[in-house]
Amino acid sequence: MKQYNLNQVRKEFLDFFKEKDHYIADSYSLVPKNDKSLLLINAGMAPLKAYFLGTAQPPKKRMATCQKCIRTGDIDNVGKTDRHGTFFEMLGNFSFGDYFKKEIIKWAWEFMTQRIEIPEELLWVTVFHEDDEAFDIWKNEVGISPDRIVRLGKEDNFWEHGLGPCGPCSEIYIDRGEKYSCGDPNCKPGCDCDRFVEVWNLVFSQFDKDEDGNYNPLPNPNIDTGMGLERMVCVLNDASNIFEIEPISSIIKNVENISGKKYGENKAEDVSIRVIIDHLRAMTFLVSDGVIPSNEGRGYVLRRLIRRAARHGKLLGIEGEFLYKLSEIIIDNWGEYYPNLVDKKVQIKKVIQVEEQKFQETIDQGMNILKEFLQDMSKKGDKVLEGVKAFKLYDTYGFPLDLTKEILDEKGYTVDEEGFNNEMEEQRQRARNARANGDFEGWNRNSQAKISNDVLTEFIGYENKEATSKVILLIKDNVEVDSLKEGEDGIIILDQTVFYPEGGGQVSDRGILFNDNFKCELKDVKKIDGNKILHFVSIESGIINVGQKVHAEINEKKRMNTARNHTATHLLHRALKDVLGEHVNQAGSLVDEEKLRFDFTHFQGVAKEELSKIEDIVNERILDCLDISITTGNMDEARKMGAVALFDEKYGDKVRIVKMGNYSIELCGGTHLSNTSQVQIFKIVSEGGIASGVRRIEAITGEAAFKNIKNTYKAMDEVANKLKTIPSNVLDKLKNSLEENKSLSKKIESLKAKMAVSKVDDIIKDVITMNDLSLVVKQIDGLEVNDMRNLCDEIKNKITGDVLIVLGTVKNDKVNFVASATKPLTKKGIHAGNIIREVAKATGGGGGGRPDMATAGGKDPSKVKEALDLVENLVRNSVK
Repeated sequence: MKQYNLNQVRKEFLDFFKEKDHYIADSYSLVPKNDKSLLLINAGMAPLKAYFLGTAQPPKKRMATCQKCIRTGDIDNVGKTDRHGTFFEMLGNFSFGDYFKKEIIKWAWEFMTQRIEIPEELLWVTVFHEDDEAFDIWKNEVGISPDRIVRLGKEDNFWEHGLGPCGPCSEIYIDRGEKYSCGDPNCKPGCDCDRFVEVWNLVFSQFDKDEDGNYNPLPNPNIDTGMGLERMVCVLNDASNIFEIEPISSIIKNVENISGKKYGENKAEDVSIRVIIDHLRAMTFLVSDGVIPSNEGRGYVLRRLIRRAARHGKLLGIEGEFLYKLSEIIIDNWGEYYPNLVDKKVQIKKVIQVEEQKFQETIDQGMNILKEFLQDMSKKGDKVLEGVKAFKLYDTYGFPLDLTKEILDEKGYTVDEEGFNNEMEEQRQRARNARANGDFEGWNRNSQAKISNDVLTEFIGYENKEATSKVILLIKDNVEVDSLKEGEDGIIILDQTVFYPEGGGQVSDRGILFNDNFKCELKDVKKIDGNKILHFVSIESGIINVGQKVHAEINEKKRMNTARNHTATHLLHRALKDVLGEHVNQAGSLVDEEKLRFDFTHFQGVAKEELSKIEDIVNERILDCLDISITTGNMDEARKMGAVALFDEKYGDKVRIVKMGNYSIELCGGTHLSNTSQVQIFKIVSEGGIASGVRRIEAITGEAAFKNIKNTYKAMDEVANKLKTIPSNVLDKLKNSLEENKSLSKKIESLKAKMAVSKVDDIIKDVITMNDLSLVVKQIDGLEVNDMRNLCDEIKNKITGDVLIVLGTVKNDKVNFVASATKPLTKKGIHAGNIIREVAKATGGGGGGRPDMATAGGKDPSKVKEALDLVENLVRNSVK
């Protein structure tokens, strides 16, 4: 067979189906959009579910993709077997009610035999045992021998997943030859041996399974095919696993270079090399799609992959961070087809490096703790690590449970996962209870299917602030109704609307709908399934019926203030890149009439000087009076212009390009101004971290910024009045006052220390002599810890021989203890740290320190005397 690499097969497949009049879509993000059932995209058809279900319109009835996918169900087996991996690419072609079995079967045969030139005698197919139609097409239309068409049962050749669309499938197999055979002369597809490998699955979605288990024929059956790119290339190159094909095999050489290990010489080391390579691809693609390491959800998947690969690097003897450097190889080899990798190169490397650094800081300490646990288990003969200890490793040292399990498994131990889960239950409960806010989400989940696909709303709000529209649908309590009357809440769908629906981080417009017979106020506006725009309303007066005309007016002041903040968000995004670096990307936003909130990827706090510079740049662009132009085009045109695609935005064939002078170009569906000068003024009010590698800036513009400045000046006037000066002299006056207060405080502390020292003679009158040592125990309130230490030194200077001093104090309801012993006493069994710890416990506190000097804190001032009374017995029990 002709040999290919990954890039060649991918290109051949997509080019082939482009010639068959298919729309070739770019790979969708690994992060599912509008699909809460999936954590990550795990199949080629997963991002297209809405098209198959009919709840959204595809760009064309024929599509083909190469979809990046991640599956983590078998992550523990990655590296140990030839077939398990986390990241893979899935080639697929799809028909949404267009062509069906005859076309795809003939095309599949054409692609396999003519396009990639696989000898016909090596190809076998399977069909569902009841699918005579598919059997006849293979036999009569394609001309394949019936001996090489295998009928298999429902388990092998029928695709269904719960209720809904399902159907039989036909799989194409390649015969790899006798050397992979089980030896059975009747060996054929369906056998468990490695001779026949399935490379392409053609799914014929022709039924709709209902709740009673009936398979009802679909009026417009679909085609859904899947071909694992890596598996296909393995077979074409007669490779036993994906690590032997290009460009994956080239990564092995890089791992060999940095580790000094040779692939193929040691089984355990081979496992580590495979884990690194597999996880490296997955982590690089995850970060490129905006995933950040965290302790839950897809962020936890990323953290687990990075830390697992980093640990296997340590097993190979690799010191320090190395994964972020190797990620460049992934970017170089896959970047041509996935340009997002190149665009996010700096961010990808930084995110991986920061996570590696965090893990390097904790892994050695965590491994030592785990080693202690293992030694303790070995002594006791236990084989199961307690859940509370596994949780400690997770919570304190950043060890994912899976990593602990993997390490223990290598030693022949297991983990009490139930105990671990109990420790995590409170956190998991919070996650389970997380709900999307508002009544809309509940309605959307339960009732959106009730809205016909023909119900569409045209948005005309970019150019218009008011319009007359027709009511085409009314909903009350999740049920379609003919009318809504005064006092009722419901949903209105119009044929056209001026109200911007919530999206892209921008809140929806507010305003009113009215005619001669009714009036209502908008509570919210949301968009679902492409162009269905829902107006959530409360009817203030009258009654509204389906089919009636209504006049719509937006709240122009709210729209203008929101547009100010949204426009400023674009300027801020560009300014952040200018000051902090191109790795900065949007990670979320909220824009309303009062403020803007902008989340962005960055890996350390933003310095005050940097924030000031960012703020200055935005205000300079406002004063530059840059014209704002908004055009539409396709993604290729936008990319050539240098447009930035914003986080979590869903783009179609046509995109909206917002250009602010020559400074900022972004894709955005929000409402904006016509000139940056209309923002008026921009003021940052806060900056801080919200997650690992993600920062947040909150800012205000226009009227809100003016109010902020006015209030600041008002506060400055009040401060100036208090300091009896003018606002321009406040800093100098305040500086002088602080220095004066500092000087006075030092004098007060000095006087207090002198007063305490003057009491030394009175203190040592109460000295206790026992076992050749002098013991001084005293409560002296109002002292700082340093004062007590100095007092201990003065007492030791006054008393000859060995002395132990224990002092307690209460100041501002805060309890502190100090213990000090001469060096010789420590050899006789006196340990100041142990003594002070027990004393502090009596007041509900704790502490400790060296044998000759220690401090501790307490909680209950009323028990200080009772605590100090313990000292004499503690000393008697300690002296050897």
